[in-house]
Amino acid sequence: MYTIVTDSCCDLNPSILAPFEDVIVMPLCYTIGGVQSYEQPDTAEKCHAFYERLRAGEVSKTSQISPENFEKTFRPLLEAGKDVLYIAFSSGLSGTYNASCVVRAMLEEENLPGKLITVDSLAASAGQGLIVYYALKNRAAGMSLEENAKWVEENRLHAAMWFTVDDLNFLKRGGRCSPAAAFFGGMMNIKPVLHVDNEGHLIAREKVRGRRSAMKSLIDHMEQIAIEPEKQDYIFISHGDCEADANAAAEMMVSRLGIARERIVLSAIGPVIGSHSGPGTLAVFFMARDRG
Repeated sequence: MYTIVTDSCCDLNPSILAPFEDVIVMPLCYTIGGVQSYEQPDTAEKCHAFYERLRAGEVSKTSQISPENFEKTFRPLLEAGKDVLYIAFSSGLSGTYNASCVVRAMLEEENLPGKLITVDSLAASAGQGLIVYYALKNRAAGMSLEENAKWVEENRLHAAMWFTVDDLNFLKRGGRCSPAAAFFGGMMNIKPVLHVDNEGHLIAREKVRGRRSAMKSLIDHMEQIAIEPEKQDYIFISHGDCEADANAAAEMMVSRLGIARERIVLSAIGPVIGSHSGPGTLAVFFMARDRG
């Protein structure tokens, strides 16, 4: 069995990963208060302290996985004759995928016993996690390394991701919102609705007034493009320390779309993505005809 590797920006609920063996989640880094930490998919309770620090005005900076850390992960597996499929955080949002490709090319020159395939998920947070989940399921069903990599490349744009944020100032810091828009948007209670496009970039799609309207818009988009949502294995909702809103969104899905509540899995948005989206971010992830 080949190893599936991903990175911590997948924001998967640990319960989703638990049934699968031979899966590695590589950490990205964040620095807050002068202390660098390595991120792993974690519970909402454990992420709460990080978001409280953001609310108090502290700034968190993030860094991608270095080529050195990729080599430390990939080389022992390949030298032991293990094949590896790496599913990366979107190249439209991070240089992590490109760093993995540099290391792959270097290791290929050494003709090691194992084979390494790297795939850009063009996805973020639990949207990347959704792709990883299906890749793990494909492997368990007997799909080969090459077949699974091809499946991910052919189906990644069916993983739809829709977000809203509570505080525009975090988007302002990342250059995705002008200072004036953040100021006046905050005064007028404007909430942006965003998604990840086919190139893996985070794109603002509309602006609505009020949190409840933003949550409704996420479900509206899901209703328009999801492929039989009531039959999907899982629908993921990730949140930046706003579990009550995540549960409210889940209830909207149940009542409007007929999705069984046990198929809706909540997860925490980890510190790396949360550094840029802020507390109160709410996102839904599902398989769709297209990304909308």
